[in-house]
Amino acid sequence: TTGSSDVIVAVIDTGIRSTHYDLAVNMWVNAGEIADNGLDDDGDGYIDNIHGIDVANNDGDPDDDHSHGTHVAGTIGAAANDGNLCVGVAWNVRLMACKFLDERGYGYTSDAVKCIDFAVSKGARILNCSWGSSGSSEAIREALERAGENGVICVAAAGNSGVDTDRNPHYPSSYDLDNIVAVAAVDRTGGLASWSNYGRQSVDLGAPGVSIFSTLADNDTAFGIYSGTSMATPHVAG
Repeated sequence: TTGSSDVIVAVIDTGIRSTHYDLAVNMWVNAGEIADNGLDDDGDGYIDNIHGIDVANNDGDPDDDHSHGTHVAGTIGAAANDGNLCVGVAWNVRLMACKFLDERGYGYTSDAVKCIDFAVSKGARILNCSWGSSGSSEAIREALERAGENGVICVAAAGNSGVDTDRNPHYPSSYDLDNIVAVAAVDRTGGLASWSNYGRQSVDLGAPGVSIFSTLADNDTAFGIYSGTSMATPHVAG
């Protein structure tokens, strides 16, 4: 299948370059907000948040100043048959940009929680979480549990440390919640990438994560190759 415009996938990451030629047509649009009028029309706490939110900078413009989130978004849902170089797994999906990571790729747990709760409140069916660490957060676990209670799936990167996460947990992928799908990275032969985390109990499956071609945020026609469980995760989310 090629996806559905009725399904919203929230990219909880560094934002998305919403004007990118391969992404613009598939960006989620907040129906409760009127663009560029300087008002919080839908009362959700963000002004002119048409395509998502930027919690890192506390505004309604989740533009990507890093490229990680845009690369992820392209794998999930870059448009097809449009003359551009990339195509996503789900050609017709709606991509919601929920930015909590800054231009360095760093962010706060509290901001991740805000993004999760926002995405669920606006109807996202899937959360793509291509990030994590060894530090457990009860606040994030509870937010993802709330998401699950609303029928929302969280697809999470297993991590890039080459360790067994049954013994050395990686979060959020290692939370013991039914709605989390933890993703390792495989290469073009189908073998586990040397740097990918793994775990018989804590990792659910592997997906392509080595030398993945997708959209970048440098300009509206930028593309590039990244590797990581961050790149495997959006294949599953798509």
